[in-house]
Amino acid sequence: MTRPVSTPRLAIRLAIHLALILSAAVPALAQEAVAPIPIGMAVAQTGPVALFGQEQMEGAHIALSRQNAAQNPHETSIALVLRDTGGDEAGAVSAFRTLIETDKVVAIVGPTLSQQAFAADPLADQAKTPVVAPSNTAAGIPGIGPFVCRISAPMSQVAPHSVRRALGLNPGISRVAVLFARNDTYSVSETATFQEAVKSLGLTTVAVEEFQTTDTDFAGQVAAVLGAKADLVIISGLAADSGALVRQLRQKGYAGTIVGGNGLNSTNIFPVCGAQCDGVLVAQAYSPDAVAQNPVNQGFVNDFQAAYHKTPGQFSAQAYTAVQVVAEAVARVEKDSGRKAGEFEPAALREAVNAALRSGPFLTPLGEIRIQPSGEIEQKDVFVSKIAMNSDGRTGSFVLVAE
Repeated sequence: MTRPVSTPRLAIRLAIHLALILSAAVPALAQEAVAPIPIGMAVAQTGPVALFGQEQMEGAHIALSRQNAAQNPHETSIALVLRDTGGDEAGAVSAFRTLIETDKVVAIVGPTLSQQAFAADPLADQAKTPVVAPSNTAAGIPGIGPFVCRISAPMSQVAPHSVRRALGLNPGISRVAVLFARNDTYSVSETATFQEAVKSLGLTTVAVEEFQTTDTDFAGQVAAVLGAKADLVIISGLAADSGALVRQLRQKGYAGTIVGGNGLNSTNIFPVCGAQCDGVLVAQAYSPDAVAQNPVNQGFVNDFQAAYHKTPGQFSAQAYTAVQVVAEAVARVEKDSGRKAGEFEPAALREAVNAALRSGPFLTPLGEIRIQPSGEIEQKDVFVSKIAMNSDGRTGSFVLVAE
């Protein structure tokens, strides 16, 4: 006959059993409770370049989701701390200062404009907080300091391809008009690259016209282009001004080739210039069509289209890449050290992440890239696309132009 277990003894056994269950669960519970590593995201959410910032935010959110979903149980997740830079230097400086001093981020992705980077990046460099520039392509960005790097290929590497491709498509091109925004550091840098490419190809510059990024009426510039009988127009500006320039050139009868700088490298520009965008050539550091042998880009494109019902552009892909390389740098630090990122002193973690960013290749939507010790990107693939507008006159796509 089995002796019944008394209530007190049963309670003790149950308590021991429960304690064993809880003790086994503690590591998992502790692991789930580990705070994610904060990464700053400082881009233009308001102001004149919010179209670019919107694309960057979309790409960053896809990266956050994909990176955290792909993490193994031994890696710490990441969190994005968002700060609006607006469209000027003061906004970028304020956003960076808040991320560094208040939010205590491990690294910063941003800002949107090169002009903002020259003002804000020195703050992060002085604080030894890594900066990964997603869209700062002006000359001199990596030279700001040892904690500044970029995954956005400089226009000196990208822009000349579009001029050469324009000449390949229309060998009769000989007379070039160059238009640029004189109040934007990036545009001034980009137009210098374009003008050097024009000279090296033996073409004749027949007009150089300046404008402001805040301008809306470009009658004077259009008249100069038409009067000079240019058969190629190259535009370096931001989103709204570049789009308006294209629209007004076409409306006034210019029928020649148009090459756009990075300001026209955004799907959000399509409603600005409308049907007149059709046919504009743009050099790009990214193509959503380049998915062969690149599962990272394929996954990014699929998730982006599912989330936003459109094809990603360069600004989205570069923002994704910037978040991706920071997340992977954190994971490399943990793997190499055998320690959780949260176990590091904040200053030591930033130093380690900065080194890991330069530690080797990353397979990204842009292809395989490396960040050199100087902070400059090493990227193999560059593309030239032609804008193809849809019949609604407000939507379209970038179509790769064959070699």
